[in-house]
Amino acid sequence: MTEEQKYSNHSRLDSGESIRGGHLSDPTSDLEIFAKEVLNALIMDNLPPTPNNFSLYFDRILDDKSESLRRQIGSILELEDGNDDEKNIELEKTLKQGFSSVKSILQLSATLYKNMTLMEKILEKRRDEMRSTPSLAVASDLLISLSGDVSKLGVILKKQVSHMKELYNETATIVRQVENETIFDDQYGVYNKRYLIAKLAQESHLIEEFRHKSSLIMVQLSTTTLSQITSEKAKGLMMRTIARLLLKTSRRSDTVAHYHDGIFAMLLKHTDIESAKRAADRLYDLVSTTNFFLGEQEIQLRIAIGVAEINPVNSVENILACTLDAMEEANNEKKYHYVVCNG
Repeated sequence: MTEEQKYSNHSRLDSGESIRGGHLSDPTSDLEIFAKEVLNALIMDNLPPTPNNFSLYFDRILDDKSESLRRQIGSILELEDGNDDEKNIELEKTLKQGFSSVKSILQLSATLYKNMTLMEKILEKRRDEMRSTPSLAVASDLLISLSGDVSKLGVILKKQVSHMKELYNETATIVRQVENETIFDDQYGVYNKRYLIAKLAQESHLIEEFRHKSSLIMVQLSTTTLSQITSEKAKGLMMRTIARLLLKTSRRSDTVAHYHDGIFAMLLKHTDIESAKRAADRLYDLVSTTNFFLGEQEIQLRIAIGVAEINPVNSVENILACTLDAMEEANNEKKYHYVVCNG
């Protein structure tokens, strides 16, 4: 590209307009032209067009554009953004509040321990005094004094225990809030259902805006495989194996998640239904060649797969339900590697 051509492109972009077929283009066309400019800049600077380099140059070059173009492209990028930074900030605030409550509980526990130790020392001191003075009158006075000491300390301990209960309830509430904001399923090492639903909703909006194709695959161990084992621990190991294989076959742009009860999902972005079918075949073949050993018993893994195209016309709930039905049909028929959702 010559300098004259490059500046010509800059001029068209700075005006917030681009020409295609003699008409002003839509915002996505401006984004395409801008993306090409970013790529050309990387090539001219002899940098590999990796995602990190592209993102760096994308932001840097966009800063030099007009306000109207920045707003125009920014509105498109907001569809993919999802306000993750704001969510992370709120989660961080909640976690710090939780750490503060735990710290208070630990400090209060230390104070309670000190008071209990003080009680033991008081009891030991009064016991020694009673042994050294056989007089009933003196012993009676010592008991009255001991009763007063125990009563005072009892009031203090009661207040501290009540405070600890309040702190515990506050901490438990914070823990529940954090659990409700989590996106990871630590049992299987993949994303959780909450994250999957959010990504499906986001992808549906993106498809409506940009008209590309994306698909959803849902997977579970077949009833034939599960019927061979009774150990819940072994079933859990098998399901973790399925999660690991899903991650192995997924691309960077895919989302692998645990939906519930051993059912896994993989969101295939920018993948039409035919490509999703091929992905289902590859996954089935990979799982089928993976043998699971339970003691001396060798179990060949089999899975049931449901496949669906993500259509913005349908709600996320309907897409999930249709894909689950397709998966169950594949599981019941047993002769199909997968079944495509007809919804």
